[in-house]
Amino acid sequence: MSDETPYEAHSNGPPDGSSNGSPNGGVFTWFMATAVLAVLALVVGVIALFSPNGETSDTAVGEGGEVTIDVTLGEMFIEVSETEVPLGSTITFVVTNDGTMQHDFKIDGSTGTAMLNPGATETFEYGPVEGPVNAWCTVPGHKEAGMETTIGVAGGSGEKATDSASESAAAGEGDFAEIDPNGEPSEDWVPRDPKLPPAPEGTVHEVTFNMVDKVTEVAPGVTQDLWTFEGTTPGPTLRGKVGDKFIVTIVNQTDMDHSIDFHASEVAPNVEMRDIGPGEELVYEFTAEYAGAWMYHCGTAPTLHHIGNGMYGAVVIDPPELAPVDHEFLFVQSEFYFGPEGGIGDLTKMQNEDWDAVVFNGYFNQYVFSPIKVGVNDRVRVWVIDDGPSENSSFHIVGTIFDTTFKEGAYLLRPDASRGGSQALDLQPAQGGFVEFDLDNEGYYTAVTHKFANVGKGAAGVFVAGNPPPR
Repeated sequence: MSDETPYEAHSNGPPDGSSNGSPNGGVFTWFMATAVLAVLALVVGVIALFSPNGETSDTAVGEGGEVTIDVTLGEMFIEVSETEVPLGSTITFVVTNDGTMQHDFKIDGSTGTAMLNPGATETFEYGPVEGPVNAWCTVPGHKEAGMETTIGVAGGSGEKATDSASESAAAGEGDFAEIDPNGEPSEDWVPRDPKLPPAPEGTVHEVTFNMVDKVTEVAPGVTQDLWTFEGTTPGPTLRGKVGDKFIVTIVNQTDMDHSIDFHASEVAPNVEMRDIGPGEELVYEFTAEYAGAWMYHCGTAPTLHHIGNGMYGAVVIDPPELAPVDHEFLFVQSEFYFGPEGGIGDLTKMQNEDWDAVVFNGYFNQYVFSPIKVGVNDRVRVWVIDDGPSENSSFHIVGTIFDTTFKEGAYLLRPDASRGGSQALDLQPAQGGFVEFDLDNEGYYTAVTHKFANVGKGAAGVFVAGNPPPR
């Protein structure tokens, strides 16, 4: 039997054969030293991996550091040179407006550049980054039209932060104004006069349209911050004859870009219809070569938002030898897409064609609250223009028949031996015309769009013939 102890028989000892004086002390010392060295090597490796002087420090997740991102703004987009940054980074944003109108770039709608003119560049810093960076242009409607971006975070959740207001709008929910179904117009409300004055004398007509923002009552219990021509929605009506020249000076008194597009004109759009910035003005000249009932509107992108928030109106160019009548009226049909009470119209609703009201001349049930009075057997002409921006019209007056209809520059019906009659004038957005009739009996005659889903949304009015007893 061996004289070695069991431990000694199965141990080779430390490499140098040394001993600490006990039978297994050398083995233990060697083992502990080796373990410590291994741990130290691991720690050094980890420090090297994450050290600013380490070879992988530029790409290490979660390290922080400085990042520069170039941002390009256009119509209607935002491009960024980097779509992801390390967690904890400080970002230098170099923002250039490469578009043709004013834009800005703000993180969460608050931190960022001033409003930039076309061609301008501005730099700002943001950080340290703790999560996804959401940024957009704060010009009304530009975010909804596509001017938003998200920069992800390496080492973060990678999830885009939600914009509760946008989600609510997309879902058709939110803090939107609502019509009081039992309400009456406010005490200081003044109805828009539907009478259409005759074409003015002369062949040259010079006018100025100031573009202004104005909080306006549009229905009982509802005001909206409308973008307008001359403070009204619809804007002022122009009238003339074929061959007349119009010289219209538009002055932008708002804090965003606007423009004007006269459908009655034949001009180069890039010249006459170009955007003008705050404080600028433009002279728009055109000669009316064709008769008809024409729309005009702001054409600045997103055009849907500018029309839907009030920037539209009418131009009436008389056809030759227009018959005399006792009364001429103008009905401009349009829609409202309410934002918050006192706020601007909601672009997401406009994109979804989710209108809150369809109205004549800018107010819910305007001529129900303020009926239009005519005489029995008076000859009446009503011009109708559908300025939309999106809904159609089927203009009808309950209790009478139109013996004359004129649509998109041509007569569809005139009195003759055939005794033809019309019950409605059908119009798509940006179409117009007129109807003629007389009311044979004293009474109340309701004017509607015969798309009856919209009658309850405000597309109604009343003609009163003679002096009937109160209803």
